Amino acid sequence: MGNILRHQEYIADIQTCASDMLPAWDKLKGKTIVISGAAGMIASVIIDILMYRNVNYGDDIRVIAVGRNAAVAKARFCDCFEDEKHFEYIVHDVCEAFGDEIEHADYIIHAASNTHPKAYATDPIGTITTNVEGTKNLLDLARRCGCERFVFISSVEIYGENRGDVDKFDEGYLGFLDCNTMRAGYPESKRLGETLCNAYKSAYGIDFVIPRLSRVYGPTLLDTDTKAISQFIHKAVNQEDIVLKSEGKQLYSYTYVTDAAMGVLYAMLLGESSHAYNVADKASDISLRDLAQMLAELAGTRIIFELPDKVESAGYSKATKALLDSASMEKLGWAAQIHMKEGLAKTVRAIRACR
Repeated sequence: MGNILRHQEYIADIQTCASDMLPAWDKLKGKTIVISGAAGMIASVIIDILMYRNVNYGDDIRVIAVGRNAAVAKARFCDCFEDEKHFEYIVHDVCEAFGDEIEHADYIIHAASNTHPKAYATDPIGTITTNVEGTKNLLDLARRCGCERFVFISSVEIYGENRGDVDKFDEGYLGFLDCNTMRAGYPESKRLGETLCNAYKSAYGIDFVIPRLSRVYGPTLLDTDTKAISQFIHKAVNQEDIVLKSEGKQLYSYTYVTDAAMGVLYAMLLGESSHAYNVADKASDISLRDLAQMLAELAGTRIIFELPDKVESAGYSKATKALLDSASMEKLGWAAQIHMKEGLAKTVRAIRACR
């Protein structure tokens, strides 16, 4: 994929985010923010917003991006590398303890994680360790650096299967998870990552907040992403038939990536310490079949049905209804700006343009 930062529609979305009337932008002036999983779909957008704030609002934010692949980072953040005062990329696997490569951090955002079915199935141990050992290593860094706030990006998947007693999950809901499966590695390790944050708060006074994201999509999705919506989008980009590997009755919440990124920033800057916040666009609750139909119409193609292979099937979520109640997030002032139909069209246009 080409440089998304050359795509005018994406730039306009970043500009809109950076000009958001978030009443706490001043908290970031002159601060240092460490972001793991930097080249990922959501973290990369957060970095784009912060760097835009530097260029256009003079916020003087120092971004320390952490990831495992320098070549990918240089391609994704080519403009950022030119600003050595405000941007630094550190090659580091968060599952390894940090040395002295980072001396100071005011905020840490832990966004590194496997986030799609094939990764869960082919790297089940790495899925768990990134969410557990990686979280511990970053919390240790937060402790050493005197970090003001630690942000652990969690997931709708921690709620498990809807027991049929609610329409939407609020932050206090506890659904069913079968922990004796390989697929449980992702939601269970996200749960344990949240528990680690609480443990570090109790033992060391580490301030933290947890944005729990719905399923996220947008033009920064990676070519390797195998989530159903990502596969649908890639098919639409290529004007191919949309392949549905189930009846499509699953009902999920979705959020466009720039809205998700702003949700993380709202929670970080305005959220109450030790609280979790659901981040979901309430106007983008949709069944998998309707989502596929929307993209088929956008591409001028049709839906076809196909059984998943064993690797894909092993990584699929078993949840059939996972809708998030985002009322707590909205009380902070956050609101999704780009809803499903517009977001899908933006995504397809951007990926086509950046080939």
